[in-house]
Amino acid sequence: MNAEEIRRRDVTGWACRGDPMKIALIRPHYYTHLITPPLGLGYLASYLKKAQHQVEIIDGLNLTLSNQEIAQRVKGAGLAGITCLSDFYSEVKDLVGQLKRENLPVVLGGPHVTALPQESLQDTGADFVVAREGEETLLELANCLENNSSTHAIKGLMNLQGGLTKRGFIANLDSLPFPDWAQIDPRCYRKAPHGAIIKRFPAAPVITTRGCLYSCTFCASPYLWQNSIRFRSPENVVDEIEYLVRDFGVREIHFEDDNLTLKKEHIGRIADLIIQRNLDISWATPNGVRADTLTVDLIRLMKKSGCYFLAFGIESANQQILDTVHKDIDLGVVERAVRLSHKEGILTQGFFIFGLPGETEETIQETIHFAKAIPLDRAQFLLFDPLPGSQLWQELEGAWDATEDRRSYQEVKWVPPTIQRGILEKAPAEAFRSFFFRPRQLFKVIRYARLSQIPFLLRRLKDFGVLSSK
Repeated sequence: MNAEEIRRRDVTGWACRGDPMKIALIRPHYYTHLITPPLGLGYLASYLKKAQHQVEIIDGLNLTLSNQEIAQRVKGAGLAGITCLSDFYSEVKDLVGQLKRENLPVVLGGPHVTALPQESLQDTGADFVVAREGEETLLELANCLENNSSTHAIKGLMNLQGGLTKRGFIANLDSLPFPDWAQIDPRCYRKAPHGAIIKRFPAAPVITTRGCLYSCTFCASPYLWQNSIRFRSPENVVDEIEYLVRDFGVREIHFEDDNLTLKKEHIGRIADLIIQRNLDISWATPNGVRADTLTVDLIRLMKKSGCYFLAFGIESANQQILDTVHKDIDLGVVERAVRLSHKEGILTQGFFIFGLPGETEETIQETIHFAKAIPLDRAQFLLFDPLPGSQLWQELEGAWDATEDRRSYQEVKWVPPTIQRGILEKAPAEAFRSFFFRPRQLFKVIRYARLSQIPFLLRRLKDFGVLSSK
């Protein structure tokens, strides 16, 4: 069905004959502990609306909508766009089927389909895949469908009839309008944020950069961003923060960058502007910062501007494992950064991954000991999941079933030959108990927890195998 046929059909949903084409941008419901406004869909919506398209964001995750309910809500749209992570690929596949039964054109975007564009098209039955950044590509697709013209020449777009021509990255991030915050209002989201226990509500995610310069083999960012990074201007970032505070009552900002502190003058200027504008906010980095980018002066400036929490991607306490996965960090530098942050009164969290190449029973114990020996307030212990697009996913292809249901939160996907499966399976729960069942850590959890977050915390304990799920 082409765009002209879509516009002319008699429908009972959004669209009426003669109306402009309407676009639905969708995140499906899936099992997760992380429920925050979808920034990617927010950016796409505001970009399309700036070009006079009519756009509705449907966040099935936040609204707890089934795929059938989503399909009914978008009946009559001219185009349905779905964001796709590997964690909820099964849900995306089912949703595409529901939408195709309504004869809707469907386009997929996000990391999973960027890594596997042709496979995703064939497997889901979607019409199009947008690779990497979606603003310019999706706008051109919408224009072509609305004008009933060919989509063949659109860079960054793939369908089953044509290949994928790469599109360059958007050079000037300040040229993008702010996300469509009216449709992803932080006040309408449940208290299950990125970072678990937080200080103030409502909280909003903000991103100040796009990309990553590093080459960690367990991460898909090197492929997605081609080892590049672009920065918004600090003024543009703080303008958005001020807008969120003024119009949406936001009291806490979560910077979701991969490399927020990579350029000290960037984050330093952001902190200075927050102070100069007297913005009463707290802020955190739940996605993590590089330990080797922090100095005591920078930490103090960040704290003065409202920073109270820093997360660190440590991954392992075995230097050989870190070197093998190209983490490009020294454990001594990590310890120094954590101790500096702790000394300055900043809460800290470490991310650790069990099951990377070279993992043994002894290296697991090294990691648990290290996490407890440095002054971390929290720690998250995950099992290695070979993500599509990562170097390890390419190297280990065939070592596990890449089409398996990925919804199990803590499930062994691959076992290094240096460790037994049973030991690896038990490692996260053992580490969680060893780390948190100490007076200082329990006190920290109790101090910052709120009654409204207790169900969320209990679910996290079940996810990690600390509590029985029965």
